[in-house]
Amino acid sequence: MAPYQFIKREYPTASDEESRPVWLVAKGGLGEAGLPEKAAKWARNAGFSGAEGSHLLVPDSEGDIAGCLFGTGDKSAAHPFVAGKLASALPTGLWRLEGSENPLRDSLAVALGGYRFESYKKPGAERGKLSLDKTLDADDLTRIASGVDLARDLINTPANDMGPDALEAAFRALGSHYGAAITVIAGDDLIERNFPMIHAVGRAAKDVPRLLDMRWGKEGAPKVTLVGKGVCFDTGGLDIKPSSSMLLMKKDMGGAANVLGLALMIMDAGLNVDLRVLVPAVENSISGDAFRPGDILMSRKGLSVQIDNTDAEGRLVLGDALAYACEDAPELLIDMATLTGAARVALGPDLPPYYTDDEAFSDDLADAAQQVADPLWRMPLFQRYEAMLDVPVADITNAPAGGFAGSITAALFLRRFVEKQISWCHLDIFGWTPKAQPHAPLGGQAQGIRALYQLMCDRYR
Repeated sequence: MAPYQFIKREYPTASDEESRPVWLVAKGGLGEAGLPEKAAKWARNAGFSGAEGSHLLVPDSEGDIAGCLFGTGDKSAAHPFVAGKLASALPTGLWRLEGSENPLRDSLAVALGGYRFESYKKPGAERGKLSLDKTLDADDLTRIASGVDLARDLINTPANDMGPDALEAAFRALGSHYGAAITVIAGDDLIERNFPMIHAVGRAAKDVPRLLDMRWGKEGAPKVTLVGKGVCFDTGGLDIKPSSSMLLMKKDMGGAANVLGLALMIMDAGLNVDLRVLVPAVENSISGDAFRPGDILMSRKGLSVQIDNTDAEGRLVLGDALAYACEDAPELLIDMATLTGAARVALGPDLPPYYTDDEAFSDDLADAAQQVADPLWRMPLFQRYEAMLDVPVADITNAPAGGFAGSITAALFLRRFVEKQISWCHLDIFGWTPKAQPHAPLGGQAQGIRALYQLMCDRYR
């Protein structure tokens, strides 16, 4: 496959063209939906109840399609993006929503629900398109959907076409589109420039390890730095994963994919920030040069790290990147990573935990997450678990014994590489939808970036 090229997709926009209505009907709410008499009669005769995700096409007197009824279900229990099912339900043509209580969310749901990953198969049939209410900000909806779908595309692309070289190409393509400055430190230059852990994790792979660095924005504006784990494939290293655990490891660069999706939103909106994006891009592979269990690595921070499991590699590359980010003294530092299975055990695939010591930031992020229905849950940086990281012959271990509190101890590990005066947040995401949802087909998924974008709009627009 050719190197990834950033192309901004088309999403719903305001239009003066004639469109057909989609009447949104709550469960049992047919009488209150304000339907035309003939459409209401047709719905009653067809037994349409407004059940969540149901739809019914309504004919006109000539037998053509006059509109569509769509069931939004029980208001207190329905999926917040149930309207995403319209993306696959509507026939070709231009449509508009009628009766929506949250037209921005419902329109975004249709945009997100219409995502297809078709790089390796014949494109599907054309679908209906949505015309936005002119009171909505079509540009903002488009940039949000574009950021989400960029993250999905990058995660969904298999590792044979999305290794460190290809991830760098995608990184450069996005930066070029928005006029960002790009620098890359690769291969043995990582040793010379003091990024020993990034180099150690990636040195066994065919594509050399590298640190990708993007800068965009206004000098003197608040500094915001995003760091994303870019492990393009994770075999587990010499502590090799079983085959069943390797099947989804193309998504181990999901942190990088998500911060790039968030960066797209920020740059496209022209927010008043001095933005920096750092991605350590590596493949955790196996060869005679692979790092080993029992090795002790020095880090950029100066901490020595004992390797007790080569499959706990993400925190190593993030440690060097976070230490580097802090040297620039950002106002806000956010890292995203598909870091631990423990986070999924605790909260499942759809509710990523986040960690921060900044109470004001946590409150703002929780509010933003609720506002845009992008669920997140704060987890504690529990101080007493710091002792789990201690080992006799090094400053810190990358894999505490016992297996308890794995997501928390991983976050505590990362905090060792962050300067205390910097507002920092770590998100331990899954980056994948294991079961299709109305707005999210099975596959790679953006998590947390819509909430983070809302927070940044509130602070920096």
